[in-house]
Amino acid sequence: MTGLDRHQTPKTRPMPQKRTALVASLDIGTSKIACMIARLKPCPPNEALRGRSHAVELIGYSQIQSRGVKAGAVVDLSECEQAVRHAVALAERMAKVRVESILLSVSGGRLRGQLVEAAADIKGGAVTAADVTRVTSTGMHHATGEGRTVLHALPVGYALDGVKGIRDPKGMVARKFGVDMNVVTADATVARNLMLVVERCHLNVEAMAASPYVAGLSVLTDDEADLGAAIVEMGAGTTTLATYSGGRFVHADGFAVGGHHITMDLARGLGACIADAERIKTLYGTVLTGGSDARELMSVPTAGDNQRDAPQIVSRATIASIVRHRAEEIFEMVRDRLADSPFAAEPRARVVLSGGASQLTGVPELASQILGRPVRIGRPLGFGRLPNEAKSASFAVPSGLLVYPQYAHLEHVEPRHTRQLRTGTDGYFGKVGQWLREGF
Repeated sequence: MTGLDRHQTPKTRPMPQKRTALVASLDIGTSKIACMIARLKPCPPNEALRGRSHAVELIGYSQIQSRGVKAGAVVDLSECEQAVRHAVALAERMAKVRVESILLSVSGGRLRGQLVEAAADIKGGAVTAADVTRVTSTGMHHATGEGRTVLHALPVGYALDGVKGIRDPKGMVARKFGVDMNVVTADATVARNLMLVVERCHLNVEAMAASPYVAGLSVLTDDEADLGAAIVEMGAGTTTLATYSGGRFVHADGFAVGGHHITMDLARGLGACIADAERIKTLYGTVLTGGSDARELMSVPTAGDNQRDAPQIVSRATIASIVRHRAEEIFEMVRDRLADSPFAAEPRARVVLSGGASQLTGVPELASQILGRPVRIGRPLGFGRLPNEAKSASFAVPSGLLVYPQYAHLEHVEPRHTRQLRTGTDGYFGKVGQWLREGF
């Protein structure tokens, strides 16, 4: 294992409180690539979204079909690069600006969150900022296994001489200082290759963030985060989870099953090509079955090059049954992972679904039935000038990335002299980018 694997992905600097900034987000998914460009303008406090210091005004966006990506990881560098170039160019054209740096989401690489406790003796009597950095850094490195890189290191709470629940320990007196923190990691190779795609497009990665975490920043109200909530980001190639408790992001998890697996099940079950199966899922996908569905028939083209083959006649009930079986499997896997997370200890916590696959008819009801919790669909909250297309749950991640810089001050960041994750090419992304353009 190299030291390189044990360090953080690039982290953004905190937002200046009273300045306007231009930010760009990039969500490289299995089925789509979305790019959003926005101005962040200082705004008065919002009771429902107290953590936000800036209003997000979208000025450009794009959504195109993804290429060269599987389960959130790059599998064809050239194809993915071309798709990213196209997506960014479309968003730039709409915004009438040139993007130099972007905020990048990560959904692949076996996302994992780990609650870590670290402690150290205090020599000077009072806790200093250096003590906080030293102990937090120790905890972060302890949680970073071989071949993994840190996406987030978020202190959840502090302790002084074993007394927990301390919010800000700096300046307080103690003999022993401790920190509880949520360390979210991903496979370093997956992170490197996502960065490499962006680098080949002559862009810098200002920061990388876990998809379910930023989805939560986009779709959760502060009250929901305070009372406890789980975000289930249902992508095409992955399903990822973020758990909130007491207003803090305390856990992350994920697995490589998503909406694309429903498409493939339909293609196999109906004998259709993948493109037709995707269209059927989008237009008729549901997990609900009724008495009339068995009688409602539809024509499905047969897969293959022979256009003379007669199309199949299938019932809506058949389609719903295929979709439901895979959706049930996904939510059973979600249930098992939530049972092993802090969410299990939050009896009043709810589940919020985001991502394209969450928009299938009947999914919230099925999720509530399997998870035993209230469930709603999450859509971007508190955004100005958001077009109808971008108001859906499928834009929770790229819109959440635009909110993310306002929460950057909560994270532990390794000192600048420590090497951050690099791609192994001549370019590297540890440096601070120039995306904060003051005066916009």
